[in-house]
This record gives sequence, C-alpha cells and structure tokens, in this order.
Amino acid sequence: MDFKLTEEQLMLQETAARLVRDVYGFERREQYRQSQQGFSARFMQQLGELGLCAVPFAEAYGGYGGSGVENMLVMTELGRGLCLEPYLQSVIFAGGLLAQLGSEAQKDRLLPQVGNASLQLAVALDEPQSHYRLNDVQTRAEPVTGGWKLNGRKSVIIGGQSAGLLLVSARTSHGVRDEQGISVFLLDPQEAGVSRRDFATMDGRKACELYLEDVFVNASALLGEPGQALPALRYQQGRCIAAQCAEAVGSMEAACALTLDYLKTRQQFGQPIGKFQVLQHRMVDMRIELDQATSMTLLAACVADQADSDERSRRLAAAKFIVSRASRFVADQAIQLHGGIGLTWEYMLSHHAKHLLMVARQMGDDDHHLQAYAKLMQVA
Repeated sequence: MDFKLTEEQLMLQETAARLVRDVYGFERREQYRQSQQGFSARFMQQLGELGLCAVPFAEAYGGYGGSGVENMLVMTELGRGLCLEPYLQSVIFAGGLLAQLGSEAQKDRLLPQVGNASLQLAVALDEPQSHYRLNDVQTRAEPVTGGWKLNGRKSVIIGGQSAGLLLVSARTSHGVRDEQGISVFLLDPQEAGVSRRDFATMDGRKACELYLEDVFVNASALLGEPGQALPALRYQQGRCIAAQCAEAVGSMEAACALTLDYLKTRQQFGQPIGKFQVLQHRMVDMRIELDQATSMTLLAACVADQADSDERSRRLAAAKFIVSRASRFVADQAIQLHGGIGLTWEYMLSHHAKHLLMVARQMGDDDHHLQAYAKLMQVA
C-alpha cells in the first residue's frame, strides 16, 4: 500500500513543523505553562491565521475539508513540540461534535470562529464515576419553559478553564448508563449557576472541574435531537483518539531523539555510554515500540473519518492500545537511560515523559481498549 503524502500534505506538515520550531522553545513553553491561561493565546491565534485550526472543517464553513491524515500531520508536530494549546479538544473533538450534531445556523455561526481560533471550545463529558464510559451520565437536563435546566458535575475538562463555550453531555431521559437519553448542550461558562475549579494536570496542562446548579440554557443550545447524542460522542471520540495517537508519536519521537543524543554525549569510563551494548539494546527496543505505534497511528488516521462500523472501532481500539503501551514504555526507558536528570523539571524529557503517561490514560487506557477490542472480535 502506498502511504506517500501528497504535495499539499507535505506543505501542511512543514507549515506546522516550522511554526512549532520557531515559537515553542523549552524556555518559552515554561513561560506559557506558568501563565494564568496555561498556554499561549498568541500561538493558538497563529494556528488559526495559518489555517491549521480550519483543517478538519468543510469548505462551506471556512475549512479545508481535511481528513484524519491531515489531523495526524498537525498533531504529530504539536506533540513533538509538547505544545500546551487545547487544539485536540477544541478543534478536533468539540469542533467535530459541532459539525456532526449542530444545525446549519449553529455551524455557520460557530465553526468559522473555531477555524480562525477566535473561539475556543472544550468538551465536558467525563464525570467522577464514569471511568471512560460515555454513556455513564448523571448530569441531568430537565425541560423548562424556553429551554433546559442543567444540574450535575463534570470532571477533568482539558482547556475548560479558558474555553468560551463548553459542550456538555447531560441526560434528558432514561436511567444512568442507558444508551438512549443523552444530549449535548452548548454552555456559556459565564451563565448563572456555573462554577469551575481550575487545576494543573500531571503534564503541566490546565483543566477544570465543572459544577452546574440549576443552570438555564436556551432551547437553541441543544445540539441535534434530544437523547440521541451518544453515537456522535463515540464517533468523534474515535477521531480524537486517532489524533491523540499522532500527538503521542510526535512526543515519543522527541523523547527518543533526546535519549539518543544523551547516550552519545554522556561519558562514563572514558567513553560515551552509548558504546555499551546493553544500552544500545534498550534504545533499539524504544525504536521498535515507536515504529509499531507509528504504523498503528497511520492506520487509525486512515479510518478515523470512515463511516461508523465495528471494523473502524476495532482498528481505533487496537491503535490506542498499542500507542498507550508504547507511550509508557518509551517514557520509562528514556528516564532509565538518562538516570536522575531525566526526572528534573528543568529538562525537556521529564515533560515528554509526563505527557506520554497522561496520554496513555486519556480516553481509555490500554486495558480499556483491549477489552473493547475483544468484545468487538466476539461480535464479528
């Protein structure tokens, strides 16, 4: 099979790579991380100005009609630079939900703003008890005159502390964990009854907990038909998983490069430690894991925008399983080969390691996706 990139895809990859190289040095990243927002609003704006935020959207909404492969190219470079901006959550996940569920009026109004980075979105789907289950929703939405009233709590909303709009899943009918009865609402975080508790994640990004107490939203805030949102949530999470795998591959490539450079320069017993065969074997093992993860990421990117099916779900679950395992292995081995310096906050590798460990547990860890893959095999 021919996996060569087109000329347009190569240009897109180079644009993203050049922007990250020019803007995201380690010292600048630390400044962005320590800021109140937790990332660089200027860098996010540059992504929008260069058209990178518009890549996944249809031309009718100011986008380029890109596929999972184009998303993969952008996300790999963002992962390589360890970029803090919530591109994954705002553009791919939330933007995808809006494109799939939104009315024409909603898409005409909001998608161009997401595409030019003037509006940041975030998805509020997880709850304290849900543990990767999108159908485990206890947040309730009750119909009232002119709209809906929301009550509940959402957890670990990456980028939620700075989002202009949140996409919140809530149960409009049926019982907890039922497949039916889940809806998605557009929520302004400044509405009365909304409160957020911001915190830093283990890899330096910022997130928030969301608390909803009798929050009123207009009827126009509902995305799609009431109670029918779960298939769209699962489909768009699959697209997001494929993109996150690409982000992890970019981070693993950077971690391997840092480790190889360290083995070539660190002296012990009068020679570089990279001369020792046992360390060479460990480095080879890291590259093998990276190559497997890269292959599965490419497969995931190719199926991400296909019609929903068991085969698509199997391939995405397999990709997330392989990439999660590889992320943990590369992070662990890179730290082992570096020794103590690999854990210091002042060294870039420690941030890659923390991010890889975080990625391995977002949207389902390896055990979760192995179980999902096994169930889909039984169905087949």
